[in-house]
Amino acid sequence: MNRFKYLIGNTPIVQIDKRIFAKFETYNPSGSVKDRMIAYIIEDALKTNKITDNTILLEATSGNTGIALAMFAARLGKKAQIIMPCNMSEERKQMMALFGAEIIEVGFNDFKSAITLRDNMLKENKDYWSPLQFSNPLNIECHRMTTGPEISSGMFHHLRDARTSMSFGAFVHGSGTGGTMMGVWEHFNHDLHIVHENGTIKKINFVLTVPAESSSEHGIQGINDGADFLLKKEVVDEEIKIKTDDAIECMLRLYKDKGLMVGISSGANVAASRKWAKQNPNKGNIITMLCDRGERYMHSSQNYKH
Repeated sequence: MNRFKYLIGNTPIVQIDKRIFAKFETYNPSGSVKDRMIAYIIEDALKTNKITDNTILLEATSGNTGIALAMFAARLGKKAQIIMPCNMSEERKQMMALFGAEIIEVGFNDFKSAITLRDNMLKENKDYWSPLQFSNPLNIECHRMTTGPEISSGMFHHLRDARTSMSFGAFVHGSGTGGTMMGVWEHFNHDLHIVHENGTIKKINFVLTVPAESSSEHGIQGINDGADFLLKKEVVDEEIKIKTDDAIECMLRLYKDKGLMVGISSGANVAASRKWAKQNPNKGNIITMLCDRGERYMHSSQNYKH
């Protein structure tokens, strides 16, 4: 575990457009940002003996957390059971199964039932352990301690090397559990203050990518799962709504125009970043998240009518 965790995080920042940069989270070993959170929480559980020889790893998820958990279960020689809505991509389910996980499906976009089933299983069997991603404060702490500092140092070097007069102005990202948004916000607002030459504190705008459709209807897997969970909406400066079709179109354009095979939520984040950049031409450069690899959305891409 100790050696394996060093494969996680410290992902590169890539430039998408003139003012838009992105953390390229596909570099994590299972291909998504969720490797960070699962590694962080499992390490804590191992240190505190919450994971024993008989432990079965269990979580409710839209997919990427399940893939990460299944990967770590295989690494630790543990069984994993993943509860997820039936309409999540087949490729995600296949990846979990290849790591040896058992998949338990619930109704269409029914994250509430997935979480309820997980909680009931935890109560009924003491051998189950869950990272409890939707409520665990370690989810936020992980991104405060890793993702946030990587963004602040990475953007400093990128903007210095680009010799741009525009500074870092916004973090744009969707919320699944809310852990990434809250952790990055806490880093910039509690641990780090970027200071203007005149001595004033620079404002970093926190912009939330939101599906234009309802939580029960949209197809941007991984965000807006029906509740705010760890996200405190008061830290968000602005919301930008993106239609599922537009997120998929942007994802496909990232394939063809940038050579970046990323997922639907990445397309939504880049589309939202472009909207924010257009609406705020003088508020600085933007960083967003390319959350996962695109191979787990092949079916969605091939069936998209464009």
